[in-house]
Amino acid sequence: MLLASFAGGAFGASIGALPAFVFTGLLVIAGEVAAIVHPDAAVITDEVAFGPPFSPAISFGGGAAAVAYAVRRGYVETSFDYHAAKDVTYALGTKPDVLAVGGAFGVLGFWLTELSVTAGMPYDPIAMGVVVSALFHRLVLGYSVIGTVRGRVLDMGPYDRGERRDSSRRTTDGGLSRVESAADRSRSDSSPAADSSRFVVEPWLPHQYRWGHVGAIGVVGGLLGAYIGVVSGSAFLAFGISAATLVFACCGVERIPVTHHITFPASTAALAAVLGPNAVAGPPVPYNETALLAGSHSLEVALVVGLAVGVACALFGELFQRVFYAHGDTHVDPPAAAIVFGTLMIAVGYALGVFPTTVWIPFF
Repeated sequence: MLLASFAGGAFGASIGALPAFVFTGLLVIAGEVAAIVHPDAAVITDEVAFGPPFSPAISFGGGAAAVAYAVRRGYVETSFDYHAAKDVTYALGTKPDVLAVGGAFGVLGFWLTELSVTAGMPYDPIAMGVVVSALFHRLVLGYSVIGTVRGRVLDMGPYDRGERRDSSRRTTDGGLSRVESAADRSRSDSSPAADSSRFVVEPWLPHQYRWGHVGAIGVVGGLLGAYIGVVSGSAFLAFGISAATLVFACCGVERIPVTHHITFPASTAALAAVLGPNAVAGPPVPYNETALLAGSHSLEVALVVGLAVGVACALFGELFQRVFYAHGDTHVDPPAAAIVFGTLMIAVGYALGVFPTTVWIPFF
């Protein structure tokens, strides 16, 4: 498993963290659909999509750490609008030292996941691995954990106004300027020239950071995630669909929403609301009346629960990005943090008797 995790992290570095995550989504779709037909096919989801080859804690975490390292080494030239170390779409190829860094963080992601699983912590262990791995690579590679905060930490207004860290430089198109050269952007954060040309704040998604917009996509994603979860019996299928849509972001299509941190907790919460107390993690349970609790628990209830959880996770992800992403120099993943938050919420709901099951979420 350690050797496979090393390879998974190195491969994520090679093709880029976000492209590797797209493969996670595609394989989840394949695994969950196949498992409905034949339960043994769940191995595709469990051991490939969420195993060493493409577990986000391994391949995505390895890729994010590797690009942060590559920027330090001066390997990266990108037209990315933010600090180059945040460009998780960037494929780093075959440089041995870059692959080694990706592989090392792949192993770290494996151990972080195993630690949470062994301790039975009541949240998504893979998502927690993604978050901790990113914070760790900031520390190890010499980046600030929070970054440089100018003004109020949650205020994204300077980005709306196109304000640069050098106050004499402004843009007028909502911050989407491409005036700087790739060489300027690829300098490390220790370069005064590179630092002064950056935006005062760098919101994770330029099209998805206003609270009203985030809440709206939370409603949509929560409803869809809940519906897909209940009618398919799979807590993971909606996650796979959302992750797969990011192939368009990798291809440069603008304004693609990021929703896996919304649909995934919503699917899980919806199933937690309608499945019986003996439900356990495993292959998808086909939707039928015998799989649901009698009485008031129904598809309508599942949709309401999914909507509420989806909105809560969307808003938490935005809150997290405003603290840990917008001011920093490398990618710390807001969706992973939101998934940790959402799954922990479901576990707490179970502990309080709100839900009869946690579905797949560990619980001590």
